[in-house]
Amino acid sequence: MRTIVRTGANRLATGAVLLAALLLAACGGGEAGSADGAGAEDAPRSDAAVGERIPAPGGSFARVSPEELRSTMREDEIVLINTHVPFEGDIPGTDLSIPYDQIGRNLDRLPGKDEKIALYCRSGTMSASAAETLVRLGYDNVWDLEGGMIAWREAGYRLKGA
Repeated sequence: MRTIVRTGANRLATGAVLLAALLLAACGGGEAGSADGAGAEDAPRSDAAVGERIPAPGGSFARVSPEELRSTMREDEIVLINTHVPFEGDIPGTDLSIPYDQIGRNLDRLPGKDEKIALYCRSGTMSASAAETLVRLGYDNVWDLEGGMIAWREAGYRLKGA
């Protein structure tokens, strides 16, 4: 009987360790699945160069560098949206903050489907997921900041509220 109890306890401990490992793996990236149907982990990640269009269901979106985004912000009308959760700062000039996994539920806050929309997050994963969602919903002038706020800072630009 003693061996059975020990085996049961070992199985219970092993199960608890496995469960903890799964929970940590699921929470570790901070970029969970989307209520809109596409999780950040499913976001388009390719070796496409900055400036190339990234295919997405329903069309494509542009991957842009910090320099290109900053130049466009100075010269053109563009709606800049921070999609990162939790909040870690904004690029100056940000128009909206909409969590990447709620972008499809906030269409009333967005401009027309043909207007230029630039998305960013901390690293580029959440914003790529949001970009794919917008393309799927018919938006055809969507930009995604390659490397997100990390790349923005590395390019020598500042963030506010960080």
